[in-house]
Amino acid sequence: MEPNSEDVKETSRDHHHHHHYWKKGHKPTIEDLKKEIHMDEHTIPLEELLTRLGTNIESGLADGEARSRLHTGGRNTLTPPKQTPEVIKFLRNMTGGFSLLFAAGAVLSLIAYAVQEAVAPGPKDNLIIGVALVVIVIVTGLFTHYQESKSERIMKGFLKLVPQKALVLRGGVHRDIRAERLVVGDIVEVKFGDQMPADVRIVKSSGFKVDNSALTGESEPQSRSPDSSHVNPLESKNLAFFSTNAVEGTCTGVVIRTGDHTVVGRIAQLTGSIAQEKTTLAIEIEHVVRMIVAFALVSGITFFIVALAIGYSLLNSFIFFIGIAIANVPDGLLPAVTVCLTLIAQRMKTKNCLIRKLEAVETLGSTSVICTDKTGTLTENRMTVSHLWYEGTIHDANSELDTPDPEMAKRTPSIGWNALSRVMGLCNRAVFKENQEHIMVTDRVCNGDASESAVLKCFEIEVGSISAFRVKYPKLFELPFNSTNKYQFSVHTQPDRAGLILVIKGAPEKILQLSSRYLDNGGKELPVSSEFAAQFEETYAKLGNMGERVLGFAHQFLDTRLYTKDFDFESIRPERLLGELCFVGLVSLIDPPRQSVPMAVSKCRSAGIKVIMVTGDHPLTAKAIGRKVGIISP
Repeated sequence: MEPNSEDVKETSRDHHHHHHYWKKGHKPTIEDLKKEIHMDEHTIPLEELLTRLGTNIESGLADGEARSRLHTGGRNTLTPPKQTPEVIKFLRNMTGGFSLLFAAGAVLSLIAYAVQEAVAPGPKDNLIIGVALVVIVIVTGLFTHYQESKSERIMKGFLKLVPQKALVLRGGVHRDIRAERLVVGDIVEVKFGDQMPADVRIVKSSGFKVDNSALTGESEPQSRSPDSSHVNPLESKNLAFFSTNAVEGTCTGVVIRTGDHTVVGRIAQLTGSIAQEKTTLAIEIEHVVRMIVAFALVSGITFFIVALAIGYSLLNSFIFFIGIAIANVPDGLLPAVTVCLTLIAQRMKTKNCLIRKLEAVETLGSTSVICTDKTGTLTENRMTVSHLWYEGTIHDANSELDTPDPEMAKRTPSIGWNALSRVMGLCNRAVFKENQEHIMVTDRVCNGDASESAVLKCFEIEVGSISAFRVKYPKLFELPFNSTNKYQFSVHTQPDRAGLILVIKGAPEKILQLSSRYLDNGGKELPVSSEFAAQFEETYAKLGNMGERVLGFAHQFLDTRLYTKDFDFESIRPERLLGELCFVGLVSLIDPPRQSVPMAVSKCRSAGIKVIMVTGDHPLTAKAIGRKVGIISP
């Protein structure tokens, strides 16, 4: 998409006024926030960016300059939404819904009592009713306000539990400071387990990955490196965003945006501007109150007219009118509703569910549809290799047959298995953490995502030491997985033959599409035919129907005339390496459902709630898991 003239003007303005980069700007409008993010910090050369920000990699910002920018640009925090004063909240609880009806009833009762006392003093029934209604309004208002205030105090307490820190380079010295004191131009270092303290452009990285799921919905950890890979900042590999989590590796970066100017800050401002809608219960209460008021007025006026018609005085008819109106106010309804909601909120609290507004309890109770993620919510997020398909046959994996005698789980070597296991071991970024040799393989902790860790454990059990195997095949180049290509590959030298081998894995349909040959039962490479494609589809569907996630594997021996171990792979587009790929097999993994999920789904369905599973997995896999947990009926 070509930028319009306005975008070009704005970019040129940014270049011209780069010395004001860290200053507070005008607050963007809602329309501004809804537009796509326009920024060039990830596309311009690093030297130009550092000059624009007035900083350098070796020493970072000077202390004085950092203090000046903090003063002019403000703290690196998101501006909280406007808080409603406690007095206003209390008055809302005292005048909302039934409370207003009861207050009106109290006023009418006191008026009737005053009129009656002025004309002919008698019984004090109206005074008692008026005082009782006032007490009910005040007590229930106080009760509701206390309950909601307590929940809000707990929520605010969570925010103060762990103040976020950042390792920053200031004046050539590394220090730990509170993340809220970071400014644009700071040089920060981030390691796995940290939360990104601001929007950062990566300068140096070592196996660095971030979890961008909150921003982009991408569940797989995304690798980050100094190279710009996309015009869209959310897709570029050299940017890491405020509040996302680092899950692997380390990086050094320069802060390019802080606080409300970050990508998350824009989203927070946009969501904070949304008007709060009334709850279902509030709407229903309003409807009931209007009906009661209408009925009370109609019946009161009717009796007022009848009283006048049969000879009552105007004053007595008016008192009669007020009495009829008050009689229609359901005195016990307000305390009954408040007590019921409070009891439910207390029960929810014992189940670790905090209710901020009492009316929200009823909204939860009137839920008709629940949309839930699959991985890690419905399932355990503990992937295990279940089946292997090579040489035209589906084989059961030995991933769960981890025994004290490792040789019992080893698979019989064959040309097809050797080819598949080689790709499984090499085209895999997962590694075991150190000093776990004495632990059974299935219980070992891995650095890497769940799927690759499962394949790694399968290799260790069925072939042998992965670390010793990888030493024989040094890695020369790697293209990490991304959601656009749907594959990853790496290039290695070989111990037993000249030339380089490219190993690739990814979405099965994508790998088959890239492959021109396949490994047959006898270990020969044959052209991909319609018969093989049909066999592939049948196997893929069979594994998918069992609720298994399927990965495709292939290899390619690179042309020795074009590619040697000294070749500069960074100098060409990675896709150019993919030529005569040979499909070697499929590996299917299963992420078993959590034990409590089928019962929970069953309870939801019995309550008339429709449960919908949201997942990026293959439809066949999603369908099988849906059947297992009861979302799809048999």
